[in-house]
Amino acid sequence: MGTITIQQLAEKLKLEIVAGNEGLGRIIDNDDIHRPGLELTGYFRFFPNERIQLLGRQEITYLHSLTKEQRDERIGNVIKKHPPCIIITHNQEGLNYLIKHCNEEGVTLLRAKEKTTRVISTLNNYLEKELAKSIGIHAVCMNVFGVGLLIRGESGIGKSESALSLIEKGHRLISDDLVILKKIDSETIIGTHNQTNRDFLSLRGIGMINVPRLYGSGAFQDETTIKLDIVLSAWDEKKYYDAIVQEKAMVEYLDVPIPHIEIPIRPGRDIAALIEVAAKNWRLQQQGYTAINEFSERIHKMQGDGSFASV
Repeated sequence: MGTITIQQLAEKLKLEIVAGNEGLGRIIDNDDIHRPGLELTGYFRFFPNERIQLLGRQEITYLHSLTKEQRDERIGNVIKKHPPCIIITHNQEGLNYLIKHCNEEGVTLLRAKEKTTRVISTLNNYLEKELAKSIGIHAVCMNVFGVGLLIRGESGIGKSESALSLIEKGHRLISDDLVILKKIDSETIIGTHNQTNRDFLSLRGIGMINVPRLYGSGAFQDETTIKLDIVLSAWDEKKYYDAIVQEKAMVEYLDVPIPHIEIPIRPGRDIAALIEVAAKNWRLQQQGYTAINEFSERIHKMQGDGSFASV
């Protein structure tokens, strides 16, 4: 499970820091959001103080309707529970009582310009990704024809060179060498970079290149949903490679199964083209078409029609 600070949250979502600067270094490790309702009436039995507290127009309007003493007591009791931070939506004003309590308790008060539903949606998406369970793997991550894929293999097998060929064909780099995988839900893995290696591709004999600067901003994107795992392996003359693969192989990352294929490497094979075909073929399979099924149907039909003549 990842963590972020209040400072990072404010900077990423462009939230105004209104009060409680002391709390900017506090850690957020829970991706749930809470809108205090019953708590503003004095009921705290199940108050989730580990969550970000969000006050929309409804909550602030209610607080404004109270007397000064009631308002100070009720919002004061919420802030004394020391939630990670409090976010106000709709760019609402008249928050002096909130500012006072937040400064006294060291709880950061943030303000967003957008309406409540949009802020909740943005917060949920951001927290879900940033706090997701994650691992780092040695691979290249690309988006090819809209299909997120991992290119793995031993060092020196040609992963980065294949990525370069794909970039020159118009596809997008996500990350080279180190790929961060994040589990969003039971069926979804996101592939991204670790910020340090963002934009860069490392090529033996040439060195580090900045992909967006050489090929334009369209040659890079921050993340992609992983749909296919491809392993490049050295061609083994003693090994039999079946050109008619019928069984689907899978590999698991963070307990999420991902379709897996192996592409053997030897001189003369256009690896970038094979990866493109793998991505296109995966998309066709998602639409219900599998070439091997059609091929098998033709064979059965010819056998039934007696089209295979005995020699």
